[in-house]
Amino acid sequence: MSKSLAGKVALVTGGSRGIGAAIAKRLAAEGADVAFSYATSVEHARAVVHHIESLGVQALALVADQADPNAVTAMVNHVHAHLGRLDILVNSAGVFVTGAIGDPQVNIAELDRQQAVNVGGVVAAVRAAVPLLANGGRIVSIGTMFASRAPFPGIADYAASKAAVAAYSRGWARDLGERHITVNTVQPGPINTQMNPETSEVAALVKQMTALGRYGQPEEVAGAVAFLAGPDAAYITGTTLNVDGGQNS
Repeated sequence: MSKSLAGKVALVTGGSRGIGAAIAKRLAAEGADVAFSYATSVEHARAVVHHIESLGVQALALVADQADPNAVTAMVNHVHAHLGRLDILVNSAGVFVTGAIGDPQVNIAELDRQQAVNVGGVVAAVRAAVPLLANGGRIVSIGTMFASRAPFPGIADYAASKAAVAAYSRGWARDLGERHITVNTVQPGPINTQMNPETSEVAALVKQMTALGRYGQPEEVAGAVAFLAGPDAAYITGTTLNVDGGQNS
């Protein structure tokens, strides 16, 4: 591998499992020192740290509640103080809560927390990171193809939270362009994770919805993020990149 990120420091929120873990590992494979946050998955976090360190770079795992802006700010500041700099911020932490509007059984508290994590947590991380980011830095947020298309009922709150992140990213790209900091969003389609396995009961239907007829793998999302975080993407900002197997084609 090219080690295109050698000497860089990356922070990945929600980096202990699934897409976040794949991103943390890929950035480390590209040569970056990688810090990541997690909520409760201690064993998974230890495994990711071990993998990153085996690649010859530094790893730092931090517990942080993404719904708490103060905790997010403290995490960002700690990463910068501990690793000495910050070049790349990847907002991967998120929750997925469904509920149709008007359904009396919907847990409103869970929907509110989803907004706090998926929107508030991203905003807090970016606000804390911007004064610390090196000029020419990178911000990449993980969205969802649901932000562009709602194929079934009950996902309005989740879709809106991710659409908000994409809109923020476009605006932040303008705000940070003078410093050559790029801001982009990656929108995955169906990705094979513990929360959405390719062996689920609805997998066959989901596969039919994609042009490629299959689920994506976390590593394929990580590859897109690594590209946007690297030198070849220096002229790409304010963009939303779908990694969805053609589901939105």
